[in-house]
Amino acid sequence: MSELLTGFSTALAGLVENAGPSIVRVEARRRLPASGIVYSADGLIVTAQHTVEQDEGITVGLADGSTVAATLVGRDPATDLALLRIEQAGLTPATWVDASELKVGNLVLALGRPGRTVQATLGIVSALGGAWRTGAGGEIDHYLQTDVVMYPGFSGGPLVEASGRVAGVNSSALARGISVSIPAATVKRVVDALAAHGKMPRGYLGVGVQPVRLAGAIHQAVGQETGLILMSVEPGGPAEQAGLVQGDVLVTFGGQPVRDLDELQALLAAHRSGQQAAVQLVRSGQVQSLTVTVGQA
Repeated sequence: MSELLTGFSTALAGLVENAGPSIVRVEARRRLPASGIVYSADGLIVTAQHTVEQDEGITVGLADGSTVAATLVGRDPATDLALLRIEQAGLTPATWVDASELKVGNLVLALGRPGRTVQATLGIVSALGGAWRTGAGGEIDHYLQTDVVMYPGFSGGPLVEASGRVAGVNSSALARGISVSIPAATVKRVVDALAAHGKMPRGYLGVGVQPVRLAGAIHQAVGQETGLILMSVEPGGPAEQAGLVQGDVLVTFGGQPVRDLDELQALLAAHRSGQQAAVQLVRSGQVQSLTVTVGQA
């Protein structure tokens, strides 16, 4: 038994050692530094967006103990991912694995480098699921929950499975009291967009809205108590081009209810420029339907 435990312990230590060169320290806030992952050999570093509190004066601590300046390429608060770039040769990028290859019960390591050395904590995959949306409307390709302890400074670091591949980026900001990781598929999609545009393109209507309670008859007709009244409509914007006017009350977008601003923003996050969406609205006490071609924010 002791030999088995020794072998298991040695294997875990080997995983941490092998992953170490791909894990960096990110200093982009006044408090404790966070962690990051070398995404590409030419200097792209991915980390958790909520740990990047400044746009300038960012530094990255490498595995060899050196510290280099970093520039912010872009950030996506909706998925809690940020992309940095450093000018450094000889970097070791992480190897990624899709969450679909994991199973509940698989052993995983959460790794971080909030200081000069790598830190680790062991756990299992406690839940897996399909695509989900964050509270800010970001689209996450897989639900990946673990029971690892997220120590301070671990956000932005990797979740590593038994073969040493990175299954996701750890984040303490996406779910309160639960350890979730942003899966590899989401990381790749967001990193590609940030590298190309500096932001994550999202749908845009060109309206200013405010929640409003619906009258009794309208409430019964549409099956919800509140909607969004259009306080302003941008001239020439997607909403105006679709025929929406100030005073309209938006009740559904893309077939989904919109009862507050967060719901509308979440739905817009799922739409791309040029995509059409059916909207239901109340105008002069009558429920009407229109189709809007979504713009890009």
